[in-house]
Amino acid sequence: MKYEWLLEGLTAPICVTWEVTFACNLSCEHCLSASGKRKPDELTYEEAKAMIDDLAAMGVCYINIGGGEPLMRPDFLELVEYAGEKGLPVQFSTNGTLITEKMAKRIAAIPHVRVQVSIDGATEEVNDSIRGKGSFAGALRAVELLSKENIELSVNMVATRSNFDQIEDLYQIVRGHGAKFRVARLRPSGRGIDSYHYLHLTPEQNIQLYQWVKAHPDVTTGDSYFILSALGEPIPGLNVCGASRATCCITPTGNVYPCAFLINDDCMVGNIREKPLSQMWIDTPLFEKFRTTRVKACLGCPSYNDCGGGCHAVSYHLTGDLFEKDPECLISYRKTKRKEVTV
Repeated sequence: MKYEWLLEGLTAPICVTWEVTFACNLSCEHCLSASGKRKPDELTYEEAKAMIDDLAAMGVCYINIGGGEPLMRPDFLELVEYAGEKGLPVQFSTNGTLITEKMAKRIAAIPHVRVQVSIDGATEEVNDSIRGKGSFAGALRAVELLSKENIELSVNMVATRSNFDQIEDLYQIVRGHGAKFRVARLRPSGRGIDSYHYLHLTPEQNIQLYQWVKAHPDVTTGDSYFILSALGEPIPGLNVCGASRATCCITPTGNVYPCAFLINDDCMVGNIREKPLSQMWIDTPLFEKFRTTRVKACLGCPSYNDCGGGCHAVSYHLTGDLFEKDPECLISYRKTKRKEVTV
C-alpha cells in the first residue's frame, strides 16, 4: 500500500487538533463536538502553555485549533502568540462572527498562522438555516477583514443536502475574496449524530462532488473524504486516515483521542494532565491498534490503496466497529446499482 509508511505511525504527529473550548456563540446542527457552554475544568492558561511546549519539543508540525468557537476563550490569541514564539504554526477554525478589525490586525502580526472560516451556504437563507441567524453576514465580514490583512485564509463548507446545490456559488464567492476553498464531509458525531440521517449527501451527490472537485484542482476536501478517491484518479491530498498515525485530538479538558470525531469514552487514550502527549504517542494501545489493524472487508478491493477503507469515525458511529468498511463506500454502492440493473 502506498501509504504503508504512514499507517505504521510517525514518530510525532504531523498535526495535533486541539479543541480549545466547548464554548460557542452558535449552535450549528451538525457540530462535531455538540458545543455550547464552556466546561469549568477546561485547561488553564499555564496548562495550555505546557501542552504547547510538549508539542513543540516532540516535533509536531502544526496545531489545528477548533472548538467550540476558539475566540470565546479570552486568552486564545495569547496562546496562539505563544505557539508562534515556540515556532509552532497554528491553523484555527472560527465561525468568524467575533472577529473585529483590531483582532484581524493582531492575528496578522502572529507568524505562521492560517485561519479557516466556516460557511455552509452561498446565501444567508441556506447558511443560517444550518448555523444560526446572522452567521452568514458575520462570517463574510470576517473573510473581508482577514483578507484585508493578507492573512492566509480558507473557507470551509460542510457539504450537506441543504447546501449541495450552492457549492459552486460559494466557491466563486470565496475566490472573489482571494481565499482558498475547502469542502468537508459531514460525519455523525456530536450534534451530527442527530442530523446525519437527513443532512449527509446521497451516494449520487458524492459521485457528483468527486467530479466537481476533479474539475476544481484548487479545492481541498478535508480530512475524511477518502471515499471519493476510490472512484478513479485520487484527489489531491492525503487519501488515508491519519488518526493515531499522523494526527490526534486533545479536548478542552485535556483528554486525548485518535481524532476529533471519535470523542467517546471507549476511544479515550488518556489525559495530558496525567501524561504528556509525547509519552502517550509512543505507548498507547489504542494508537497502536490503529497503526496495525487493517480494514479486512476492504483488503481484496482494488481501490483499497486509494481510500484505505474510508473514515474510521464514520464506521464507528454507524456500525459500532472502528475497523469496519466505511458505510458510505461508493464502490459498494456502484456494485449494488449494477446488480439492480441486471436483475
